[in-house]
Parts: sequence; C-alpha cells; structure tokens
Amino acid sequence: MVSSTFSRSFSTPAEARQAARDGLLTGSTAGLASGYVQVNLVILPEEQANGFLRFCQANPKPCPVLAVSEPGDRQCALLGKDLDIARDVPSYRVYRNGQLADTRNEVSDVWRDDLVTFALGCSFSFEHALIQNGVPVRHIDEGRNVSMYKTSLALQPAGGFSGHMVVSMRPFLAEAAIRAVQITTRFPQTHGAPVHLGDPALIGIEDLDFPDYGDSVSVGRDEIPVFWACGVTPQQVLMDSGIEFAITHTPGHMLVTDIPESQVALL
Repeated sequence: MVSSTFSRSFSTPAEARQAARDGLLTGSTAGLASGYVQVNLVILPEEQANGFLRFCQANPKPCPVLAVSEPGDRQCALLGKDLDIARDVPSYRVYRNGQLADTRNEVSDVWRDDLVTFALGCSFSFEHALIQNGVPVRHIDEGRNVSMYKTSLALQPAGGFSGHMVVSMRPFLAEAAIRAVQITTRFPQTHGAPVHLGDPALIGIEDLDFPDYGDSVSVGRDEIPVFWACGVTPQQVLMDSGIEFAITHTPGHMLVTDIPESQVALL
C-alpha cells in the first residue's frame, strides 16, 4: 500500500483519484498531478446550501467557489470524468452537531440524497506555478502537509455562517516572497494573493511551530512567513456554527480535478 504523504507516482488527476478510491493514496495531495486544480470540499444538506453559498460570496478569498453540485450528485461533471465525490478523496471528515465525529477514507455509507457539494479553490493549485518559476515550496521539499493556522481575521457573516479565517503559511526569502505574491495574484479562484506577510502575531497566531492543521515546517531566521487564505476556513466555520451534519476533506487531502490550472489563472 502506498500511503506516503507525497508520493509522486500519481501524475494525472485520474490516477490520483483512482489511488484514493482504492485506498492506495491516504496522505496529502500536495505536489500531485501538477498543472491541475485541486479543490476543497464542503458537503452540506440542501437546507443549508443557499446560506453557505451566500457566505462564500461574501468571503471569496478563503471560499472561492469553483463548482456546486445538484443535490445528491456524486459525479459533478464540471470537476472531472468518472469522478466519485464520496470515494475519490484520500481522507474525509464527518461533522455532527458542530463536532468532528469521524475521519474516514470514503463516505459512501453516510451519503444522503439531499447533500450538495461545494468545490472551493485550493492553494495547492498555484504551487505548481511557484515551483515552475523557481520559487521553492517548503512543505513539498520537506515531504509534509502545509502549515495551517486559525487567525483573528474576522469573516463577513452571511447566510447564518460566521467566524474567523484560517490561513496557510509558506516561508520565503524576501526576493522569493515578492515573486510569490506576483505569481499567486494571478490565481484569484485558488485564494489569490496573500492576506498577510511577516509577524504572525498581528493576525492572532502565537507560534508557527504549532499549526492548528497540517504540519510544521522549518522557517529560517532570514525568511518571511507568507500567509494565504485557506480553504480549511469553512471547516472551522461549520464547527463554530454548530452545523447538524456536514462532510469535508481532511485538511491537505484534496480532490484532484481535471480542470487545468490555466483555466483559473489570469494570463
């Protein structure tokens, strides 16, 4: 069984999805299927879907909507061929009454006909562009999941949802940080430009060595931590809102789509 967090053997979206479906890929999808968009998943009962859509529209940086399924649809053709939303992610989280109830490799047995899937842009999608332009990505180099943190950055309440932003962090030397800002600005549908650079305390992060989600990575004394809005934000919002039932991906374990990165980039 291949459970390595950063196996490079799954070079196409179809290979990555099939490996997740077969239980061969259980770790983070960072660095897989370069050139294709990866998405965060939020799966909610139809009763809450319209409210969540309004929340995403009010908070496009952490919640950029790429696709919304019909109720009960596990295929969502906009995302890829032969795709099964309930089985093609390496790891899922199931929430009940605002609490994380379970983490599992598939969710077929808890799927419901009223569930609506939201596919939200993910920063893993712009990492290929960073690497192509000579900007190193620390967590990929170290074979780890990206570092993610809760912040004091308040979100715009809407649709019955509210809370604070979660961010992902990548450290860079100053020149590379500037280049990273330039590159990621071209990807507004996958979080776009950073929301903060420098002192993490200014956005409510006490210690970079202890991320709330993902793994810690090394940060040099001469490096600048750069923070992007993160698609894990809705997971924290779902818990804060006490949602009765929801399914998401496990942080860092994304759905790899057939959408080329060029379709979400400003050229």
